Amino acid sequence: MNYLKLSIYTLLFTVLLSSCKHHEEARRPISRASGTFMKKSADRNKKLVANEEDVIKKIIKSNPKVKYYATPKGYWFYYDERNTNETVAPRKGDIAYFNMEVKDIKGNVIYSESDLGPQTYYVDKQDIMMGLRDGIKRMHKNETVTFLFPSHMAYGYHGDNKKIGTNESLIVTVTLRNFVPDPAAPTVKTAAQPSAVAPKPVVAKPAAPAKKDTLH
Repeated sequence: MNYLKLSIYTLLFTVLLSSCKHHEEARRPISRASGTFMKKSADRNKKLVANEEDVIKKIIKSNPKVKYYATPKGYWFYYDERNTNETVAPRKGDIAYFNMEVKDIKGNVIYSESDLGPQTYYVDKQDIMMGLRDGIKRMHKNETVTFLFPSHMAYGYHGDNKKIGTNESLIVTVTLRNFVPDPAAPTVKTAAQPSAVAPKPVVAKPAAPAKKDTLH
C-alpha cells in the first residue's frame, strides 16, 4: 500500500513539474518576439530619418547661393527676409501673429497662405507643428523664414489627416508679422523704492583764531 501511494505521489509530482516547465518555455518566444519587434521598429525609424535628411541635404547642396542654418532640433532654415534691426524674439506666453505656406519636399504647394489665413499662436501653450514650435522662437518681427522639416518635426506618422500624408517632410515659409505679451497674463509688480532722505545740513564750525607770532 505504501509503495502504491509513493508511486501515485511520484507520478503527480512529475506531471506537475512537466506542466510548469512547458508553461515557462511557451512564454519565452513572446518576450523574444516583443524585443525583436521593438528593435526592428527603432532601426526602421532611424533609416527613415536618415533618408529624409539625405533628401534635404541634397536640396541644400543644389542651392549653393542660399545660406542655410542647421538647428540642434534636426531641421534647417533660411531667411527670405531678415530684420537685423530687431533683437527680441517670441518667448513662452507671447501671442504670435503670422502667415505661412506649406509645401511638400518637392516644392508643390499643399496649403497656400490664402488657404490657411492669418495665424494666431500662444507660444508654447498651444498644439502646433513641432518644428514651428521651435522655429517661431528664432524669428523677429517682420521676418520671413523658410523651414525644411523632416517628418518627425512636422506631422510624423499620422500626417494631418487631410492633405499631408504619412512620414512627409515639409517646406514651410513663415512671415512673423508681430508678437505681443499675453494681456491676460498676470503682471509682476516691482517693489516701490523708498523715498530718498534729504541729507542733514552741515553746520560749519567757526574757525579757530589765528595765533599771533611772538617776537623775542
